[in-house]
Amino acid sequence: MQNKGAILTFAILLAAVCLYQLSFTFKARQIEKNAQEYAQGNPDKEFTYLDSISGETVYNFLGLKKFTFKEVKELELNLGLDLKGGMNVTLEVAVDDLIRALSNYNNDETFNAALQRAREMQRGSQEDFVSLFGQAFQEIDPNARLASIFLTLELRDKININTTNAEVLDVIRQETDAAIDNAFNIIRTRIDRFGVAQPNIQQLQTKGRILVELPGVKDQNRVRSLLQGTAMLEFWETYENQEVYPYLLQANERLRDLQSDNDTAENIATSETTEEETDESEAVAEEDTTEESSLLSELETGTDTTEAGLDNLEDFRKEFPLFAVLNPSTDQQGQLFPGPAIGIAQSRDTAKVNEYLNREQIRSIFPRDMMFRWTANSVDEDGSFYRLIALKANTRDGRAPLDGDVITDARQDFDQMGSNPEVSMSMNSEGAKTWQRLTKENIGKSIAIVLDGYVRSFPTVQNEISGGRSSITGLESIEEAKDLANILKSGKMPAPARIIQEEIVGPSLGQEAINSGMYSFLIAFALVLIYMLFFYSRNAGLSANVALIANMFFIIGILASLGATLTLPGIAGIVLTIGMSVDANVLIYERVQEELRAGKGIKLAISDGYKNAYSAIIDGQVTTLLTGIVLYVFGSGPIKGFATTLIIGIATSLFSAIFITRLIFEWKMKHSKNILFSSKITEGWLRHTSIKFLEKRKIAYFVSGALILLSIGSLAVRGLNYGIDFKGGRTYVVRLDQDVEVADVQAALAIPFGIAPEVKTFGADNQIRITTTYKIEDDSENVDNEVEELLMKGLQDADMLGQGVTLEQFTNDYQLSSQKVGPTISDDIRKDSIIAIGFALVIIFLYILIRFTNWQFGLGAVAALAHDSLIVLGIFSLLYNVLPFSLEIDQAFIAAILTVLGYSINDTVVVFDRIREYLKLHPKRKREQNVDEAINGTLRRTFSTSLSTFVVLLAIFLFGGATIRGFTFALLVGVVVGTYSSIFVATPIAYEFQKKVAKVVAKRK
Repeated sequence: MQNKGAILTFAILLAAVCLYQLSFTFKARQIEKNAQEYAQGNPDKEFTYLDSISGETVYNFLGLKKFTFKEVKELELNLGLDLKGGMNVTLEVAVDDLIRALSNYNNDETFNAALQRAREMQRGSQEDFVSLFGQAFQEIDPNARLASIFLTLELRDKININTTNAEVLDVIRQETDAAIDNAFNIIRTRIDRFGVAQPNIQQLQTKGRILVELPGVKDQNRVRSLLQGTAMLEFWETYENQEVYPYLLQANERLRDLQSDNDTAENIATSETTEEETDESEAVAEEDTTEESSLLSELETGTDTTEAGLDNLEDFRKEFPLFAVLNPSTDQQGQLFPGPAIGIAQSRDTAKVNEYLNREQIRSIFPRDMMFRWTANSVDEDGSFYRLIALKANTRDGRAPLDGDVITDARQDFDQMGSNPEVSMSMNSEGAKTWQRLTKENIGKSIAIVLDGYVRSFPTVQNEISGGRSSITGLESIEEAKDLANILKSGKMPAPARIIQEEIVGPSLGQEAINSGMYSFLIAFALVLIYMLFFYSRNAGLSANVALIANMFFIIGILASLGATLTLPGIAGIVLTIGMSVDANVLIYERVQEELRAGKGIKLAISDGYKNAYSAIIDGQVTTLLTGIVLYVFGSGPIKGFATTLIIGIATSLFSAIFITRLIFEWKMKHSKNILFSSKITEGWLRHTSIKFLEKRKIAYFVSGALILLSIGSLAVRGLNYGIDFKGGRTYVVRLDQDVEVADVQAALAIPFGIAPEVKTFGADNQIRITTTYKIEDDSENVDNEVEELLMKGLQDADMLGQGVTLEQFTNDYQLSSQKVGPTISDDIRKDSIIAIGFALVIIFLYILIRFTNWQFGLGAVAALAHDSLIVLGIFSLLYNVLPFSLEIDQAFIAAILTVLGYSINDTVVVFDRIREYLKLHPKRKREQNVDEAINGTLRRTFSTSLSTFVVLLAIFLFGGATIRGFTFALLVGVVVGTYSSIFVATPIAYEFQKKVAKVVAKRK
């Protein structure tokens, strides 16, 4: 074996990297377990515990590098929402509202008609909305000019009366892109301050769509309001630090007195209790003290902190309770800094500062017009420290003297020297008057720019500004200037984001998914290990099992290294990879046995066996890899997670099967160990078969034809049970306290919804899955809460749910999960699914054509794949509402179909590879004989691979939970059909066309 040292070194390094990356997951779980023990079931206390140590060092990797808890959490293996619960939301920024805000002819008939037409076109197109609007405008009135509609004050520098329609559309696209980026930044800021661990916020490929994943959130109504609210931009006058500091001193003294009074009262109460009660009270007091501290001592023992140090710290907290959490804005000499920033606090202490300053006894100390707001951006790069700004609310109604509506334009610019970035801002006439008064009265002071309650900037006024045109200087970077310009423009350009897709998984369902996923994984893994030992002896089988275990370790480690998310379909992908990774070992072992039967020695047989198996292994795995890539490109959410694990699994399977097992055999041969590649029981299985497959091809044609006709007939008559991914709608999984009948639930919900929804039992008899299209076209902000209220009321009126249950209790305790797919995104999903399947077939055909230089092989392969897909679709059509689990056509089903295509082509390629080999070895034989012998020669491998994969999938189907049962059923059917088609469809069709081409060539000669 060449380069053995390099391969061994790579394997060790890969294992070390995986171990290093997974160590963060183990450490995070250890800390979270400590937090749970400390909190004793109190989620708020657990959150406080973990939040208090977010910036503390909790992990020292081999003494080389230290990591805070926040860094550990960022580097751990991420679990998908379907495994740990949470909320997954896709938002779409209303680009049509943005275009309307940019225009000055809202009543123009052509303009409004074009907007309406563009909305209709958007459902069936992948183009951005601005392009569709341009096309619609051109179709409605080819002679109309966009320049006259968009020649506004804020766009006058970019558009004039001679600007072409194409140029105007480019300007609109730039402005809407900036507004979308700003909406994304606003949502990200809101989520960052929401207090969710490991949120995921990203812009999707479709312009204007934003994905938000929030693990563990419970108040979904609050999240909906938070995400869909329009940005509120305000300008406030400020107090100076020197003005506020005396009030802070008084507030600190008042807090100290209040706490002292509370301590005295507690001591009196304690002295009147029994000795047992005293001990309990002291334990509670000690617990409360610990909760206010950093809590790091709960995680680590043997710290350097002395008892005296703790006493001094406690004395400081008692003497200066406010300044213990809010550091005054002073220099090292104690001199107050100028400006409106009155202090700095750690992010974990901001809530405590708010609580102190909002107490009634403390609030009365400060002037009535004084307000406090935190900065949105942290002082440090780690995001640990934030400034507190003192605002002045001196208007009669207590509102900001200026809001974002007065902004007409804002852009990043440079100063007169052309070197320092600044922001140029323009206001309308009304805003300019107020701005002139504000700047005149606040020369030398700051004006705070506040967005959604957080201070984004507080520039100092240099002089009175008239005319409404201003420049904000002193910015540190071009990026900061661009961000501020976008924030200022958010007031002029309202860009409300509407939820078009939503999925909520409750924590209980997430835990059940973890349990069922791990259970199925362990069972499937054990079955494969036992099978390999049974079929290929304890010798070679054990080597394959070592490679399988290494493969699992590599997959999980690489997932963690890439920051990928492990989902329930991802676990299914890993388990499926186990079954498919056996294939490479089977191909190698069967080839080695052939070489041994040819009379070669063990060393040469192993060398030639590996060498001869490479072609079939690589071809089979590459075709599966191509379908995995298609899944990744066109899939989303859990499906992308499935594709990720499948792609990684293919790569690690190749490395483990080819190199890890080879290293083991090399070691055994070096130490003169006996190596057996089959057990006595299985040595003769399917070894010397001589079945005339091609003679029976017409029988196979009849069977396949009958199945295809039955499938087409069912598709025409019964159709398919489309899930909400493809038709739009809302789905809720509800667990009630008692068993219910599906018909009773439908009747109960038909009253509030106006039409009976689709209701199915989902697992146990008290667990139901409700699907409705009620108000799915409505994109108003509160419509999702309204539908949930109607759902709850319908169940309550039918006495299926207690009358005292509130909406919050219903969504937290009874509603295990929910999903919403708007009509626009369902159209996109349906279209992407068709493209994905078509694209997969094309690239597989091209790959087969290139690798085998024979179009007949490619045609046979694609025909078999079409055959497999049609039969799987037909079975889903025939059996939906017959079998006791969901057979919906959704994104997961499309993933299953593509996986079936990958598996089937893998099987087919192995047969084709052996046919190609036999045609070269025996050119004088009849083609029919070579084909039959090739199929018989691979029959043992086909049996082993198909059986192991089927058994693995069966374990997932039985123990993987109701969530993915339909998905695994499609894979089970696909494995059976795919194995059949590789022998009885792909190969005979390729043979038929090769024979016809040979006749044509013979006639020409």
